[in-house]
Amino acid sequence: MHTRPSSTPHPALAATPDPRPKPRIWIDLDNTPHVPFFTPIIAEFEARGYVTLITARDAFQVKELAEQHGLKFTLVGRHYGRNSFMKVFGYLYRTLQLIRLALRFRPSIALSHGSRSQILASNLLRIPTALIYDYEHSVAPPLGKPHWQIVPEVVEPKDTHRPDKSKVLKYRGIKEDVYADTLVPDPGILKELRLESAKIVVTVRPPATEAHYHNPESESLLERFMGRALSTEGAMVVLLPRNGRQADQLAQNHPEWFCLGKVVVPDHAVDAMNLIWHSDLVVSGGGTMNREAAALGIPVYSIFRGPIGAVDSHLARQKRLTMIESDEDVDQKISIQPRRREASSAKAQRYALGDILHHLDEIMRYHETRRGTPRGTASRG
Repeated sequence: MHTRPSSTPHPALAATPDPRPKPRIWIDLDNTPHVPFFTPIIAEFEARGYVTLITARDAFQVKELAEQHGLKFTLVGRHYGRNSFMKVFGYLYRTLQLIRLALRFRPSIALSHGSRSQILASNLLRIPTALIYDYEHSVAPPLGKPHWQIVPEVVEPKDTHRPDKSKVLKYRGIKEDVYADTLVPDPGILKELRLESAKIVVTVRPPATEAHYHNPESESLLERFMGRALSTEGAMVVLLPRNGRQADQLAQNHPEWFCLGKVVVPDHAVDAMNLIWHSDLVVSGGGTMNREAAALGIPVYSIFRGPIGAVDSHLARQKRLTMIESDEDVDQKISIQPRRREASSAKAQRYALGDILHHLDEIMRYHETRRGTPRGTASRG
């Protein structure tokens, strides 16, 4: 897969609209989970003949996963670390970079799952924005509120960023349902990660220590759990740091985790859903991996200690996710044992993808009507 650098024009940027153009959709991949989520949505858009521009931030595993999924994208911007000043600088600088691309592409709509830079750029250019998101405790910066929001049905409208609740649209299920059924389990990942001898495979995602919502309690729970897992006979841990900085920090702070040969840290981006399916349990300090496991029916335990979102609370009530809040919970609630693989192989009925595509069609028709112009030109409403 050839990734087009930001200096090379994306084919969509050079495309000349015909007299009856199709919608021009701009999707920004800002974080790792956005890649598998948007892949089936992009495929559906392209099957309909829509013109798509995909931009991606060089952060976490976004670039590598986008390449693995065969997406054609333009790389724009990067992650600027934990420093607050650098975060703001990176946010504003990437906004300027995206404005330049948006002026050339002239999208009908800008779509993301939480790209602050894309929303700000689009608002400044008066391009309609649709934000799909599932965590109501995120903070929208000034001028960073989207025109439309598409949220899981368990999220209350009062907890969204839109004062006009008629522009808050809901979908059934969770966002991970969009791509859960695309999984084709490949046992080769066990050999790839040197897990053939493991009797129990434990996948662990550390907390997002650079996020604004991070609570240090999550790190304490992680340390407690790692002690348990590494003392469990036959257990091996696949540790998935969020970036190189976190991997280095964990190795420096906890050398005891890595001296027994029971911890595997992949040196490349892995198919998280496939890894989860081949795991006996998942412990994560972040939302997406927890919900991916829940979507597949894998035992999953959340050590996230920031504000709990409606989706995770819903999954906990359904007993599809176990919340871990203390050292006692780590010791008493987390079951480190092999699971029955066939128990999670059945596919559930999922509605999220269809609902989201339906809402996006409605949004595009709405703005066509307001413009009174053919599809494919930028909105001024």
